[in-house]
Amino acid sequence: MDIRQYKVSPNKPFNLKDYKTSENEKQNNSNIRENIIPDLTKRLEALHLKLHADEKNGIIVVLQALDAAGKDEVISYIFSNLSAQGLKTTSFGKPNETEQKHDYLWRYNEGLPERGQIGIFNRSYYEDVLAPRIHKTLEDHEMPKDKNDDSIWQTRYRQINDFERYLTENGFEVIKFFFNMSKDEQRKRLLERMTNKEKNWEFSFNDVKEREHWDEYQEIFAEMLEATSTEHSPWYILPADDEWHTRRIVTEVMINKIDQLNPKFPEISPENQEKLDEYIQKLKKD
Repeated sequence: MDIRQYKVSPNKPFNLKDYKTSENEKQNNSNIRENIIPDLTKRLEALHLKLHADEKNGIIVVLQALDAAGKDEVISYIFSNLSAQGLKTTSFGKPNETEQKHDYLWRYNEGLPERGQIGIFNRSYYEDVLAPRIHKTLEDHEMPKDKNDDSIWQTRYRQINDFERYLTENGFEVIKFFFNMSKDEQRKRLLERMTNKEKNWEFSFNDVKEREHWDEYQEIFAEMLEATSTEHSPWYILPADDEWHTRRIVTEVMINKIDQLNPKFPEISPENQEKLDEYIQKLKKD
């Protein structure tokens, strides 16, 4: 698969409508799930083990979408297969009282991975250029000097780009996935949550309330994706109506990124190798 088709290239004309919400791959769900994903997952597991052992780089994975787009399922079906020691998953909701006393990026440091880890942000600092803008909840003290309601968002885009550049330059790659779901598909998935008793627990009344702002969200998503897809931290736009195809794309992008980092298992020193051989013989004789 050519994953470049899903990547938002910086400094090029961008239109979110050019990216499909479906590639008619839903009909291939069974084949992708049974014949493609298992092999890809094994490759990702092997690479992740090397990344964890090497301890030179970390990876931050940003998952951003509206409700029911499939973020949790990507974590469950793809990332949950990886070694728990090399994985860190953090979900970010509304900031609490302590977090509100700091700058808006402060709380996200808690979710950053160590070298050798993959850190997953289930929602992220991108919420801070979405929800406050839709609902006009930005407080006066959050406004930088000499900024107004219109320019604050461009300022935050720049700050986020700088934050991601800082992470990348210090050995922590940032990979961002936007789940591009159609309004009709969301309606179907929300109804499934509401009418299926086994899925009622996944439903929140706020999901339907937020749906009322669909057009506003799409407009801001387009602006955000264009402003914050950079060479160092690109966005990948997923055709999220096709759930298993989406999971395949995420897996292939992750494989490609870790391949580029080329992690290796640490080599044992000649001194330790001699000692290791000695202990091997000792145990064999035991």
